[in-house]
Amino acid sequence: MMGSASRYAVYYAPAVNSALAGFGASWLGWDAETGHTAPHPDGASLPVPIAELTATPRKYGLHGTLKPPFKLSEGCTVADLDAALSKLARQQSAFEIPHISLHAISSFLVISPTENSASLARLAKSCVCDLDVFRADPSAAELKRRRVANLTDSQEHNLVRWGYPYVLNDFRFHLTLTGRLAPAHIKPVAAHLQGKLSQTLAAPLPIREICLLREDVDGNFHIIKRYPLTA
Repeated sequence: MMGSASRYAVYYAPAVNSALAGFGASWLGWDAETGHTAPHPDGASLPVPIAELTATPRKYGLHGTLKPPFKLSEGCTVADLDAALSKLARQQSAFEIPHISLHAISSFLVISPTENSASLARLAKSCVCDLDVFRADPSAAELKRRRVANLTDSQEHNLVRWGYPYVLNDFRFHLTLTGRLAPAHIKPVAAHLQGKLSQTLAAPLPIREICLLREDVDGNFHIIKRYPLTA
């Protein structure tokens, strides 16, 4: 594992060798599990090449954010973070999200739960709060970049306290499939993805483990360890 100059993140990522993991690596063109690029599937019917549709989310791999990317605070080590994540995972029970769907958040297409999940909210809160000692404060430039989004008072509070606007009551779990789409492209891209993901979307989404990821020098995120939740 690399040192504190890298950014780390805690994500949900689909189980190794699952259909969703395979689809996500191919669709995005990046497999965070293996740390390699992946060939895109056929997208001849799409209005824009898949590589262009997925350019923004590609480097993260298919994931749901639980603790957003952060640099380690001074005096903290990756070994300390690993121990804390192991403890956190042991204290959280595995669960399923009963129903998921494909829809747009703003102009992004995502997979997300169709209803609130207390188990998911509890897991995300633990990742944000219990691991916060490891997070270095964001730079002034990062704060400025976040504030361009016209944050609400709650989101501004989160940014100052937790380093990211969209946590706790402002948290909305999702697996991002595209970058921003032109309005005319949302419907055809959604129809294409709906067809490819019909079986996945018809089944519950199991949350059985959480992952620690590290950002490499090229900005791509790699899964460096998976932590099973309590069965």
